[in-house]
Amino acid sequence: MTSDLTEISELSEKSIKLILTIVENENEINATLPGGGILHIEKELPYLIIYRQISNDPDTYRMVISESSYLIIGTSDFSGYQKLLFELSNLLSTKYKSYLLLELYTGEQASNSFIIKGPENKLPTTLDVLKKELDTINSTFSGLYLKTEIKDTSHRQAEGQRELLSVEEAKQCGALLLGLEIPPIYRDDNLKTFPVFFRNFRDFINRAVHIAIFDYIRVQTSSGVASYNALGRKYLKEKVFEIDKKLADIEKSYQFLWLVSPVNIHDIKESFLGSKYEKLLDYHYRLLPIDPDVIKRKLYNLKIEEIDDPAMSYLFREKREELDQQITMLSERGTKNFLYDSVRLYQGIDPHLCSEANQILEKIPEAEFSKTDKILDSKAFSSLARKEFDFFRNQDQNFKCKVHIRKDVNIMMVSQGELYIPEDYELSEIDARGLIQHEVGTHVLTYHNGLQQPLKQLSIGLADYDPLQEGLAVMSEYLVDALTPNRLRTLAGRVIAGEAVKEGGDFQEIFRLLTRNHGFSPERAFNITSRIMQGGGFLKDIIYLKGLVDLRKYLQDGGDYESLLSGKFALKHTKIIEELTDRKVLKKGTLRPNYLMNEESSKRIKLIRDGLPISQMITK
Repeated sequence: MTSDLTEISELSEKSIKLILTIVENENEINATLPGGGILHIEKELPYLIIYRQISNDPDTYRMVISESSYLIIGTSDFSGYQKLLFELSNLLSTKYKSYLLLELYTGEQASNSFIIKGPENKLPTTLDVLKKELDTINSTFSGLYLKTEIKDTSHRQAEGQRELLSVEEAKQCGALLLGLEIPPIYRDDNLKTFPVFFRNFRDFINRAVHIAIFDYIRVQTSSGVASYNALGRKYLKEKVFEIDKKLADIEKSYQFLWLVSPVNIHDIKESFLGSKYEKLLDYHYRLLPIDPDVIKRKLYNLKIEEIDDPAMSYLFREKREELDQQITMLSERGTKNFLYDSVRLYQGIDPHLCSEANQILEKIPEAEFSKTDKILDSKAFSSLARKEFDFFRNQDQNFKCKVHIRKDVNIMMVSQGELYIPEDYELSEIDARGLIQHEVGTHVLTYHNGLQQPLKQLSIGLADYDPLQEGLAVMSEYLVDALTPNRLRTLAGRVIAGEAVKEGGDFQEIFRLLTRNHGFSPERAFNITSRIMQGGGFLKDIIYLKGLVDLRKYLQDGGDYESLLSGKFALKHTKIIEELTDRKVLKKGTLRPNYLMNEESSKRIKLIRDGLPISQMITK
């Protein structure tokens, strides 16, 4: 439970006793204290970050209120705050063996040093850890030349300030009192803050302090905190959920992939192949259901800068930039600018990826269609998908996704957890086995797992989530022994086509490159080319092979597979996802895919970890 106390006007013996009762019995306390003070404590944390309110110093205040355990000392009743600190420390030091009080304050404007004040001889490791972390600032930020100094002094507060507790009082209540003076390099001489630098500087301080506090917790207390990641807030502020919802609503107001896919793809294909690859019809797109200017205004009206949780602020800023790029692309379909936007959104194609694609195409010839292959139509495939959906419902009764067979869909896709199948779709039995795990066992599953998280972004997708999603989806095809030679060749061909369109190649040139230089059949070459030319040059298709290459490296570096299925995010987010999970903000996925239930998939993952080349991942 959480307790939000109405304003306490006086820190009397009675009000302090009430605060202690709540701290002891509930998960979280929010109390408004005299003179604009605030007490916020989450359970199981044996420390308190302290800040005294002063004029013209909003930034240090913002550093502190991003913490999960903090006290803002108001401008009145200082003796009451001293009593509160003594009694709070006395209570919690009994529980944890020791209780850390860390006061943060800003140094003089000309300061170029962090000053750590504490008992260096009695607490050498924690102070050294803090100094070591703060010393990395000069390599983290260019152009800074800051020093870190440890002062072994009994006066832990800023010059001219009254003591919070004397050393003797701290001993009596089982507290350890430290001070950290921070140089205000994030503002100019007129006290105007550099907002972007301050945000990054605050995140740096937050991490350094948490690493040092975790060292103290590990050595000096009986708390069961597992890592420094777990020191962040478990209970996110309402502002976070409000912005999370608004970002999700903005993304749901348009379906990006639908809007960049041509509605007349069947006519284009029939005309192009029927004319011996000469006649190319214009692409026609669905009308935009949004006004890009209006939707962007909504996007930038979101006050993400007011979010003080470093992890959430970072994730939301990233997502806002991605949505901005997508909306721009929708307004520029069919123009040259669409390609430039696409390069930016999907971060281009690196030489290593092109090399991997060429090696695949050199080593794996295109397999001819076999008349003995059993062919499934859209209804047969939808039946397989529904069986997989039933498997998910047995794991979680909240699973509600559906299958749709549609005439106006040219490719199989999952959109917002729903599976869409083209009415004229046909595929072999082995391809069906792979695509079930690709579309349902990965895309639908991670949508549902993300939907069970408190943050909507985990179902819709954090910024740049696509490569990992498609990497997992293709890896699932390998894990069920259904990654066929032609399927892997197609993924490689998409990279070759992407590089060609980036270099200025047109539809016919890319089609000829695939058929003449790389041995693709006309139909497969058309499918690859038509997708890469959507909108004017759409590089999304490169991420299938890119995601597989990156996922393979992640597994070879010892990364955990199943934790990647708890929602839709990028490999670069794994540490943040781990942090938010440690903080109990996120939870493990409720659904597990079918292929992870058997021993064969474990053997196949081990082969990847042991260095199996991508070109050897194909089914025999």
